[in-house]
Amino acid sequence: MSGMFLPLLILSLVAGCIEVDISVPGFPDMAAYFNVSESIIQLTVAYNFLGFCLAAVFYGPLSDKYGRRKLMIFGNGLLLLGAGACVIAPTIDLLLLARFIQGLGASASAVVVSAIIADVYKGPKMIKALTTMNSALTILMAMAPVAGGFINKAVGWWGNYTLVAMICAISWIMVIFFLHETKYEKSDAGFKKIWDDYKRLFSSSHFLAHAMVPTLLYTCYITFVTCASFLYIETFGLSIIVYALHQAAVVASFTGMNLFSNKIIQKIGKSGSIWGGMILCIVSIITLVALSVIAPHSPYMITGFMMIYGVGFALTYPTVFADSLEIFPDVKGTAASVIMSLRTLACAGFIGLASFFFNGEPLPVFLVLLSAISFAALCCGIILQADRRVKMS
Repeated sequence: MSGMFLPLLILSLVAGCIEVDISVPGFPDMAAYFNVSESIIQLTVAYNFLGFCLAAVFYGPLSDKYGRRKLMIFGNGLLLLGAGACVIAPTIDLLLLARFIQGLGASASAVVVSAIIADVYKGPKMIKALTTMNSALTILMAMAPVAGGFINKAVGWWGNYTLVAMICAISWIMVIFFLHETKYEKSDAGFKKIWDDYKRLFSSSHFLAHAMVPTLLYTCYITFVTCASFLYIETFGLSIIVYALHQAAVVASFTGMNLFSNKIIQKIGKSGSIWGGMILCIVSIITLVALSVIAPHSPYMITGFMMIYGVGFALTYPTVFADSLEIFPDVKGTAASVIMSLRTLACAGFIGLASFFFNGEPLPVFLVLLSAISFAALCCGIILQADRRVKMS
């Protein structure tokens, strides 16, 4: 493949990956600007994920039928439209609509890039490509809250959305001129075939368990991030810059582990990486629940244990995600659609729960995270039990 292949895919994902991290430092200022409650501002994330979820259902099957490149061009164009509308939205209702449109477009890259990776790479090479991509993206995600904090301080919350819109424009142009097709054998599937493919995926407990583990791990992270600006700035009384550094530290823990996860996975094996990562995630969230009762105003301890969570997240994620796209190799695009749809649906649901119960204290947030990580652990058990049966047969 061309030397710019992976960088181009990373660029197409950047705007969708950093839009939450870069915008959350401005949430308190947005609430004041639009004169709305904190929970309404948190809906900018939920609406974005709702649009993402609805569109993701279609991008995978359509990319199998018409090719990856066309769907990437269309989706990135829609993402640019929504991002531009966020910058100029005069009311909270129009901002929520713009975030919804942004989600409709952002899901194209998230779904189709996964299918492209599965088209081009196999086995360990796929895991390596995913970890390389995740490392690059999470470095940018680690920088995003710090950048968002400075931009918000300098020009206001709309400056963060302006930067995202500029990245969307560059990405769209680059995809048009430099992305080549990777799906050479197009599917001629009609509606019935697509429906049957979805039925096959949703009837497979093995596939669904693989889909839900990365979904719930990501959901825990994004739910925490959505509430964190209000916790750190308003409850803990930290400045916007100090808060941004806390958030960057959490993302950096995921990034740092990503740099070494491929070698670690090779040494300890699939089962070791899955259980090792899950144990770190579970222990960190349980500890955070306890800390929320014992020492509810301890931001440095919260950041420290969320960093441990980031390490566990990075250790489990690439192995399970790569395997999920290989269970039904003939419908990788549709499988990617299911995974991304479930992810955003879970994010929207858990963010909605956290927003509903949020009272300015950390305990309700971490109880919501505990419910998500408990379900993820159950799914891990299903995966490893199925793997043991395969080895014994």
